[in-house]
Amino acid sequence: MMNESTNPSIYNVPNALTSIRFGLAIAVMVLIPMGQYLPGLIVFAIAASTDWMDGYWARKYGQVTKLGRIFDPFVDKIIICGTFIALVEVDGSSVASWMATIVVGRELLVTSLRGMIEGSGGDFSASQLGKWKMVLQCGAVIAILVMLLNPENNILEWTAVGFLWSAIALTVYSGVDYSRAAARVMHVTSASTDSQGE
Repeated sequence: MMNESTNPSIYNVPNALTSIRFGLAIAVMVLIPMGQYLPGLIVFAIAASTDWMDGYWARKYGQVTKLGRIFDPFVDKIIICGTFIALVEVDGSSVASWMATIVVGRELLVTSLRGMIEGSGGDFSASQLGKWKMVLQCGAVIAILVMLLNPENNILEWTAVGFLWSAIALTVYSGVDYSRAAARVMHVTSASTDSQGE
């Protein structure tokens, strides 16, 4: 977990990078329904691959802010959820509305659990499973956009579908895993509170 510096300004490089990524996320959601798959692919790749930059800069130069800690993961979710929702509109993308609902629902669930647990003093940091989920989701989006650029290529189609179903499966599994972890943390926190009250 990043330590916050003494009242760092919100007008800093990490927050500027996050704002740029937010703009790129909006651009992806506009480009894909317009059929601009190549620009959408490029913009998505830039937005997703620069995820580490703002956090790294903030930690290295002591520019961690409360705004950044909220805004950065919010933008991550907008990039993924917004892109999946945009792909639902595209014929031949293989992304069904229920798949996008699972992606969005999982993010809302984990965000709610994290807020509840950390608000009560518990630790609910991101797990490796959650990071691999993000990798597979990004891989699925990239594979689907490449497939849409080459609609007659069966190998790309099967690759995209494989990535998509793997991403959805891991999304569901990671949501269940986070729920179990949250239940354990809440149980420990509750037990500790009860023992202190005795």
